[in-house]
Amino acid sequence: MSTLIAWIIRAIPFGTIIMFGSMGETITEKSGNLNLGVPGIMYLGGFAGFASSYYYEKLSSDPKGWICVIIALFAAIAASAFGGLIFSFLTITLRANQNVTGLALTTFGMGVANFFGVFILNGASYTAAPLAYSAFSKKIPFLSSKLGIVSKVVFPYGFLAYAAIIVAIVLHYFLNKTRVGLNLRAVGENPGTADAAGINVTKYKYLATCVGAGLSGIGGLYYVLDYNQGIWATTGQIEALGWLAVALVIFTTWKPLNGIWGAYLFGMLYWLYQFLPNMLGVKVAGYVTDLVQMVPYVVTIIVLVVVSFRKKKENQPPESLGLSYFREER
Repeated sequence: MSTLIAWIIRAIPFGTIIMFGSMGETITEKSGNLNLGVPGIMYLGGFAGFASSYYYEKLSSDPKGWICVIIALFAAIAASAFGGLIFSFLTITLRANQNVTGLALTTFGMGVANFFGVFILNGASYTAAPLAYSAFSKKIPFLSSKLGIVSKVVFPYGFLAYAAIIVAIVLHYFLNKTRVGLNLRAVGENPGTADAAGINVTKYKYLATCVGAGLSGIGGLYYVLDYNQGIWATTGQIEALGWLAVALVIFTTWKPLNGIWGAYLFGMLYWLYQFLPNMLGVKVAGYVTDLVQMVPYVVTIIVLVVVSFRKKKENQPPESLGLSYFREER
């Protein structure tokens, strides 16, 4: 039982990171834009949030945890939304290829974060923002200690873990129950028809991509200032999580509510290699561990194949996904 609890506690924060990334990419793809720059955007958000809180702690004579949270969130959302703006300008205004632009944005985001990170690291292998970590990882006072095993499994996380669930629920309502959300889906399905109906296709695409990028950036912020204990280091872990977030969008068939359990399932599958040997009481070879870590991607491929065979409209991607819109060809 203790191994299972430890497995869940490890999986939920991991799932929270990719849940933010997938929610942001879901909004973007519902508008018809395919942004493969999610890993780079998460890098930008993670670094901007860390750098802002790090310098605030360093330069302030009396730093406050709640100010760290506000500054970090603002910086992360602004930086990642700027990445989304770059993508939007290139693909919507200049009509560049979305796949190439997204991959270039991933390289750009990683490069910018690691370049400016050198000045913070100052020759060290890592540096930390302890006050920001303490603020982001602070548990709910009563619920985290008074409910026994429930507290151990459900309430030992920082506030962003619960915010991710709220975001998924709100996004589901927005896309299915509001006029703006339905207009956004119409833009993603058939921008020509939406344009003819008086919907500003360019505005919807720009806003959806920038807002989606801002949400994805929060995933990078959560990774650095909570999951990674407020430590910034020159590792490629955020990139791997970004690709998992993109895979999660496909796995959940573009449905935000599915993203909640899907993210946690990905977390469980990702950490399977660490806890399965203990649960089975066997020793696993190194190459088996590497194979087990591929499970989330394999599951995504299987789901994609099954969905393709069933051909249900509600499980398919937006019809114009990845295609630039030329109004004169309407």
